[in-house]
Amino acid sequence: MPAKKRCQAGLGTDSRCSSAALRIVGECPQCRSSFCGTHRLPEQHDCSNLENCRQQAFERNKSKLESERTVASKMATA
Repeated sequence: MPAKKRCQAGLGTDSRCSSAALRIVGECPQCRSSFCGTHRLPEQHDCSNLENCRQQAFERNKSKLESERTVASKMATA
């Protein structure tokens, strides 16, 4: 049986996390590293691609909001 994957937060430092990495939600889509429940968010593990991640989220939200924009019709006054 292979050894459990460990959290990669703080890799190469003295404050390395020794918790087990989560199987499904523990992989960061930006840096492709495995993390525990505490460090799974990009903000928590100092993701190297954090700024790129934020920009992508901003663009997704912007396009969604623009597609849902409602335009008020002008009412004719009698």
